[in-house]
Amino acid sequence: MDINTPESAITGAIETKADAFDASFDIVTRQDEATAAIEALRGDIAEVKGRLDKVNRAVVRPVIGGAEAATETSPELKGFVDGYLRSGRETELKSLSIGSPADGGFAVPRPIDAEIARRLVRLSPVRSVANVVQTSTSGFRRLISIGGTASGWASETGSRIETASPKLAEIVPPLGELYANPSATQQMLDDAAFDVSGWLASEIATEFARAEGAAFINGTGTNQPRGFLAGPTAAQNDAARPFGTLQFIASGNATTFDTAPEAKLIDLVFSMKAALRQGAVWMMNSATLAAVRKFKAADGSFLWQAGIVDGQPSRLLGYPVIEAEDMPDIGAGNFPIAFGNFKAGYLIAERTATTILRDPYTNKPYVQFYATRRVGGQVLDSDAIKLLKIST
Repeated sequence: MDINTPESAITGAIETKADAFDASFDIVTRQDEATAAIEALRGDIAEVKGRLDKVNRAVVRPVIGGAEAATETSPELKGFVDGYLRSGRETELKSLSIGSPADGGFAVPRPIDAEIARRLVRLSPVRSVANVVQTSTSGFRRLISIGGTASGWASETGSRIETASPKLAEIVPPLGELYANPSATQQMLDDAAFDVSGWLASEIATEFARAEGAAFINGTGTNQPRGFLAGPTAAQNDAARPFGTLQFIASGNATTFDTAPEAKLIDLVFSMKAALRQGAVWMMNSATLAAVRKFKAADGSFLWQAGIVDGQPSRLLGYPVIEAEDMPDIGAGNFPIAFGNFKAGYLIAERTATTILRDPYTNKPYVQFYATRRVGGQVLDSDAIKLLKIST
């Protein structure tokens, strides 16, 4: 560009360079904007991924255990199942918080123990309605008041009469060691698709429910719970009957029900205090239930009312019916029907941990799992359980 170049050409050249210079800044700005947008997108992706992970953790449930149970991949459960149950490696049990020597077994992880407890509630008739307490010792005791504390009214400045001392009774449910011994072949245990923990929980719970169901009703109290039918009974009402003695209503016939059995059932219901009737249930076996279902009121309607909703229990005189096959049949001197608020009337005390001993030697080629749990029980409030006795 020389001195003779026109001014318009010079101005155009300057503007062109300025535009190129400004454009370079625009490129940098756009690059910064693109970088910021990418970073924002990465942040959004990370947030979405985090939410998806939370959803997956909430949806994917372990094979056993509830909301508070450890997941299937937890070191405790995985070491116990894969290491001890499948292979017998006791070194894998180092993650357990409670352990005992090999000859006494090892405490199962919480997910398996919780699953056993849930299945027991579903399978054991008395446990499903009784008062269950967990204890860490075998010397469980409970004091209950059986009356004696007086009360009264007084004015604001009036004197108060000294009340009588309360009468207390000590409840010490006898405990025994409940055991089950399910077996599996080593080939079953080596199969990765075989749900060892689920199978073991099911087998143990089924055997425990069968044994304790009989003990809670007819147990002798020697190395086992004392059943509510094993204690003393009397025809006196609550005011006249000794504490710990269950009241019965006679059927009116020496060998079966009398001609108006519905009246005896009504008497049985109203022999219980009104406060205890809230939450009361009937308990009988299927043979007695077959006879009771045929009972009719004076107008010809059946006393039995089938549950109209799935999962809702059938009712007799408005109260749920629990089937317990260990209840006696209808026969002379038997107690085939119980009506009670078992939450208030029967106490079950159990040690919290189930222990398992793996035994591959006793019955080769089977691997046996010797499971034990300490369970006790006895009547807590004798006013809360009433019986129907086949008697005149």
